Amino acid sequence: MTASSQTASAVLIERGMKRVPSPKVELLQMREFLSPHHCGDLMGLIDRDRRPSTIADPNGDDYFRTSETCDLSVKDAAVAELEQKLAALSGIDPAYGEPIQGQRYDVGQEFKAHTDYFEPGGADFEKFCSVAGQRTWTFMVYLNPVGAGGGTRFKTLGKTFQPEVGKLLCWNNRTSDGGVNPATLHHGMKVRKGTKYIITKWYREREWGW
Repeated sequence: MTASSQTASAVLIERGMKRVPSPKVELLQMREFLSPHHCGDLMGLIDRDRRPSTIADPNGDDYFRTSETCDLSVKDAAVAELEQKLAALSGIDPAYGEPIQGQRYDVGQEFKAHTDYFEPGGADFEKFCSVAGQRTWTFMVYLNPVGAGGGTRFKTLGKTFQPEVGKLLCWNNRTSDGGVNPATLHHGMKVRKGTKYIITKWYREREWGW
């Protein structure tokens, strides 16, 4: 299966993921996808390499994304294991995947409502999509519970997911005709107490190739 296949959600359901009932978005979840020990190892790597997060198309809001980010290398055993687990679950060819990223949110930090796809016609669309094409699927893993706040809110669905150790969310950023899906708009809500760690893996229409 390639990242351009529209049958990915059927494979994910067959392998134990639960689809969120909605005709608007292909959105699925699985609890305890990663063990607490694996999550702890990944959190340590994020703490080691974190840097301020950025966005592809600056919108004039300096507080739009206030988290920290890092790129994770498969040279680290915990990352290599995660890559293998995602490939086994999704059936998506790893060649279509971007490198895994880790994100860290301290108290007061957030990522305001956004979509993961690159806006067609946006300032940096050609720069980010010329080689591998548009983003297709997003896979996001929560690594720890948060004292308060820090949920992921899908406004158009009226649903907020709360961080749990090892819980996986994934969604298709496209519509059935291959266009981008604005109903995937989601908000990484402010952390009110504690620190939030997540992993994000994006897939593309074509092989990554960067």
